[in-house]
Amino acid sequence: MVGKWHLGFYKRGCLPTQRGFDTFFGSLLGSGDYYSHYKCEGPGMCGYDLYEGEEAAWEQDRGLYSTVMFTRKAVSILASHNPHIQPLFLYLAYQAVHSPLQVPARYLERYKGIPNPHRRKYAAMVSCLDEAIHNLTLALKQFGYYDNTVIVYSTDNGGQPLAGGSNWPLRGSKATYWDGGIRGVGFVHSPLLVKKGSKCQSLVHITDWFPTLVTLGGGTLDEDLNLDGYDIWEAISEGRPSPRLDILHNIDPIYTKAKNGSWKAGYGLWNTAIQAALRVGHWKLLTGVPGYSDWVPPQTFSNQRLTTRHHNERVRWDRGKSVWLFNITADPYERIDLSQHYPHIVKKMLMRLVHYNKTAVPVRYPAKDLRSNPQYNGGVWGPWYKDEKQEREDEEEGYNNLFKHHFGKRRWKIKSKNKKLKRKAEH
Repeated sequence: MVGKWHLGFYKRGCLPTQRGFDTFFGSLLGSGDYYSHYKCEGPGMCGYDLYEGEEAAWEQDRGLYSTVMFTRKAVSILASHNPHIQPLFLYLAYQAVHSPLQVPARYLERYKGIPNPHRRKYAAMVSCLDEAIHNLTLALKQFGYYDNTVIVYSTDNGGQPLAGGSNWPLRGSKATYWDGGIRGVGFVHSPLLVKKGSKCQSLVHITDWFPTLVTLGGGTLDEDLNLDGYDIWEAISEGRPSPRLDILHNIDPIYTKAKNGSWKAGYGLWNTAIQAALRVGHWKLLTGVPGYSDWVPPQTFSNQRLTTRHHNERVRWDRGKSVWLFNITADPYERIDLSQHYPHIVKKMLMRLVHYNKTAVPVRYPAKDLRSNPQYNGGVWGPWYKDEKQEREDEEEGYNNLFKHHFGKRRWKIKSKNKKLKRKAEH
């Protein structure tokens, strides 16, 4: 794996090399400086975040822009591996185009005509990323991988308009359940595709990539795994119907509750104060507080605040609501709420939410632990938690080292004293 992990690291068992990857080079946090690879989570809580395997990569750090650095690392992996002897799975998770908005100056030159500085930097960062994918594709061809390779390129969420992103004409933004926040942009490129240049209109979820890629690579999956994902290769490659019929986007019982939500609004089936989103076929249901819900046209990107733009579409009629129903196929921009017109569809989807919620793992969202501060870990973001067994082992190791150190010094003193006595005896 190369790039951004962002899946936890409170203990060593959570690191990429403990979770299935043979190697890892990248960052553990969700964001950080693109050049120095430092990240501050608050005053006095700053640290270094670049790893090789399970240790800080101080010696490999040349202050390179992370998009360039990660590409070079990926290319070096391709160069050192023989694709004809052993298959390769490379997960390359770029930091770009996440904030902070940083980019080498040469990429900014071509976007002088964009007045908004955030949008200008964002465009330049995307161009740098495009160049990185080009260089990676050239390496796949150079080292003999390309003809038998599948490239999956995907974002992880919608754009953030406040930081140069755009989801227009979709509604909402990153961190919301509107399609502007959850509909990912992506493509699959491969000589192995049967139908090239086509669009897949089927439902695809991130959990589908695991069974799809394992099966495509010749692996097998036990039937009793009860995976959430499906093998969707035929839907992508041949345009066949996807085996996926629904997507549970999320159920978040601890998010801010909708003031007007209630069991009554949920027909006694579901408390609509709870934030949730579900897609079944053409239909999409939202309950609770879905998040920032405006449509932000890209031409409105100026230095003004979003809330002061007269031509930015503001949503007034949503206040007081806690249930929405949309036909996403007919209305991908989520402009026409149909929850009052199709109550029987709402009831069916609420029952589906109840079904999913029965197997939900209880939320565990602990408070910040001061032991995670990098200043207690050599100035590095990394594993910090130790259970009682580990603490005892570390204490014993500390005592042993202290004993060895003390015993070693004592032995040295005795040895030195004997040498002096020997010299005196000789004289």
